[in-house]
Amino acid sequence: MTKPFHKLLIANRGEIACRIIRTARRMGILTVAVFSDADRDALHVSMADEAVHIGPPPARESYLHIEKIIAAALRTGAGAIHPGYGFLSENEKFAEASEAAGIIFVGPSAEAIRAMGSKSAAKALMEKSGVPLVPGYHGADQDDAVLAAEAHRVGYPVMVKAAAGGGGKGMRIAESEDDFAGALAGARREASAAFGDDTMLIEKYIVRPRHIEVQVFGDSHGSVVSLFERECTLQRRHQKVVEEAPAAQLSEDQRERICEAARAAAASIGYRGAGTVEFVANDDGFYFIEMNTRLQVEHPVTEMITGLDLVEWQLRVAAGERLPLKQEEITRTGHAVEVRIYAEDPQSGFLPSIGRIMAWRQPPEGEGIRIDTGFREGDMVTPHYDPMLAKLIIHGADRAEALARLGTSLDHFQVAGLKTNIPFLRALARHPSVAAGKMDTGLIERELEGLLKADDEPAAGDIAAAAASVLARTPDVAAPSPWDAQDGWMIAGERRRRLLFETGDGNAEAIVVYRRGGLFLEVGADTLPLRFNRRADGKLDVFSGDIKETISTVWNGEALEFVTPRGRFGWTLVDTTRGDDLDAGAGGHLRAPMPGAIREIFASPGDIVKRGAPVLVMEAMKMEHTLRAPADGKLVALKYAVGDFVEEGADLAEIEPLETEG
Repeated sequence: MTKPFHKLLIANRGEIACRIIRTARRMGILTVAVFSDADRDALHVSMADEAVHIGPPPARESYLHIEKIIAAALRTGAGAIHPGYGFLSENEKFAEASEAAGIIFVGPSAEAIRAMGSKSAAKALMEKSGVPLVPGYHGADQDDAVLAAEAHRVGYPVMVKAAAGGGGKGMRIAESEDDFAGALAGARREASAAFGDDTMLIEKYIVRPRHIEVQVFGDSHGSVVSLFERECTLQRRHQKVVEEAPAAQLSEDQRERICEAARAAAASIGYRGAGTVEFVANDDGFYFIEMNTRLQVEHPVTEMITGLDLVEWQLRVAAGERLPLKQEEITRTGHAVEVRIYAEDPQSGFLPSIGRIMAWRQPPEGEGIRIDTGFREGDMVTPHYDPMLAKLIIHGADRAEALARLGTSLDHFQVAGLKTNIPFLRALARHPSVAAGKMDTGLIERELEGLLKADDEPAAGDIAAAAASVLARTPDVAAPSPWDAQDGWMIAGERRRRLLFETGDGNAEAIVVYRRGGLFLEVGADTLPLRFNRRADGKLDVFSGDIKETISTVWNGEALEFVTPRGRFGWTLVDTTRGDDLDAGAGGHLRAPMPGAIREIFASPGDIVKRGAPVLVMEAMKMEHTLRAPADGKLVALKYAVGDFVEEGADLAEIEPLETEG
């Protein structure tokens, strides 16, 4: 590569910043990271050759502040800026400001971003080009009454969608006219917070659709190619959860037609750089949704099947080079699938999880396994940014092999210290409909109860694994005495220790027996010899009876997460000397489940609220969360107002239970 720039500033954070740094380093390009106060110790900061502080944690004052980022590039002598994805990646003003400062913007021109970055403008352009569109409204008149009338014309159900949006933010489904006003208000609030633009469009909501997108690339010499399609159908709240390439159920003819339409869309605006043309598909055909004028979160699955580095392509095209390959030279091999690992609690409505990562264990990379992350053990996950921790990307000879390898890899991915969606992803990867490729965008919501169901009743081997984890937890001492030994040695007689675990669906119990001859474990009516060895990799070899199993175990306080050959378990060790805990939810108080800002309040003191009725909306990690009344009662007090920031556990409202007749 003949470089017009030797130093690259990355105007982003987290895993995408780390991923760009790796490619730039391989190409001999120096890198500059930017960081907010919340990211001073972040992985991307330590990986870069230089780093510049750009402000406090709120994105509007740091990662969305164009002037600060341009100043950081000029100060460090960076000749180019890579925007990553999210934040300013599809902001034409940022592209213009970069070019005005004499800095290369690694992405399309401001004109292309303007043409395709707005969903409304893109739909108008595609309509003129003859690309099939979902019926809807993408006009400039944003009056509530006009939007309501257009929704009525299109016919319910409709999707209310942020024109400047992405990542599932600023989107609501209105099933009927009664739902429309609330859906519009919620989508506007979220769009304004995430993108600084509350312009809305209306689309007919297609029932049971598939989401197919095509990776396109253009250069400044007039060439445009496609790099096959990706299936992004498995979604929750319009946020992609699993992505794969190629699509599970497209014929070669369908694949060629949808890729041809994507190339035509990119060519119509003289597109330069990486972009993604997104379609919704069903049995009747496919329809253009939008074009994302940036690199996508899910780009690694395309890299896995093509063997190409799309960030390298971006840097080469930005440097003025031609595309490295022509369309007929681009080939694919095998199948790839990606899951997004989030700091969130699926059992509590997928609320974001905040805290320090106490332990991080991942499957070894290589042999078709790739992990992109911006976190490591000891890092803090804060409420200020998207809660994605990592992307696990798997490649296999075919789809069945890729999914099987994905399930096994998820079994051995552990993050302790906060809740994650790993158990949910593990269940999803093994769901029969996913395995068969019979998917639509509503599958996760329909199957959510089963996907969140805890593992089956623990087997004796699982209880033995948990018991060994407790016994192995005692730290080694420099000069252990016989009383510190954990091999069961006794001078005479025997000693018994009861272990009790809360398993989520109930309890698991075992008795550890210390006697001459070693340790024994009583599980129900069975008594098994028990011994274990600590391994150098932190895992345990557990021998119960005549069976040896290797388990991975992580502690966070009294919470134990461990993986056995039968599955993943999250248990809590109970102090059997204490009484029952008091009900933390008693008293009719509504508490903040995570740090965040109050965005809307639905009730006033004195109102009677029913169980499940919305009381207020909190915003955390760029997403809104509705908090509902825990029981029928009278709202006695509201402790905070709209705009207030509250900490996790804050007492938000007091609800006096209604008296019931005896």
